[in-house]
Amino acid sequence: MVVGGSGGGRLLAVSDLHVAFSENRTVVENVFPYSDDDWLLIAGDVGERFADIEWALTRLKSRFSTVVWAPGNHELWTPRDDPIQLRGEHRYLALVEMCRSLGVLTPEDPYPIWTGLGGPVTVAPLFLLYDYTFGANGAGKRLALEGAHEAGVVCTDEYLLHPDPYPTRDDWCRARLAETRRRLDERDPRLPTVLVNHYPLVREPTLILRYPQFALWCGTEATAGWPRRYDAVAVVYGHLHIPRTTFHDGVRFEEVSLGYPREWVPRGRTGGPLRTVLPAPE
Repeated sequence: MVVGGSGGGRLLAVSDLHVAFSENRTVVENVFPYSDDDWLLIAGDVGERFADIEWALTRLKSRFSTVVWAPGNHELWTPRDDPIQLRGEHRYLALVEMCRSLGVLTPEDPYPIWTGLGGPVTVAPLFLLYDYTFGANGAGKRLALEGAHEAGVVCTDEYLLHPDPYPTRDDWCRARLAETRRRLDERDPRLPTVLVNHYPLVREPTLILRYPQFALWCGTEATAGWPRRYDAVAVVYGHLHIPRTTFHDGVRFEEVSLGYPREWVPRGRTGGPLRTVLPAPE
């Protein structure tokens, strides 16, 4: 188990680096810690192709003593032009092995303990996927997907994120929920947590989406009680490309995405793409 941050550094986070874009690669080239004690949490969507993901994680791990990664949906895609044509769970496990070769922590590793400012806390990277319950409004998966197709709002996951060997993505989600609950229930209950997941653990952050149908691919109602159940001091997520701080049921949620250049270039960036998770911002 990794324990660190005792020098008083910061627990920093980012997601949705999407390094296939040259502008975003330039951003990654210029990401550095504030001190040697800083940790970096990455909440998914580094890129789509193995080589791009490895490029970014290699550079970030060379600068931060501890890097913690949770997968997004884009890492799990199988693009036709990627020499690595693994699908589904096999692709995820290959990504885990690649991270381990770089010294990057994953949801399959023992949860590290942050003992720096704001600690001690258990940092728990999660891999949960989604089950189409966000945005369905009780209609059920089939009707909700039909409505999304009619509206022309369909996530690319439907074509590139394969659930193999599970029959469906929601079946894979249910398996991941069961395994993750087991892991979290076995953690040291005396320590609070920072939960790191690509998708928000509650539905409320999706309510401001321009296209509400997209919420179907943004999480699962099954995790609604997790922030309180696991004594989270913060929930770190991305995916929505709407970076902000919100509070739900008394728990701080940090959306830490960089996003696509067409999104972040017009609004500009101040202070770089990293957001401070701990110590808690005033």
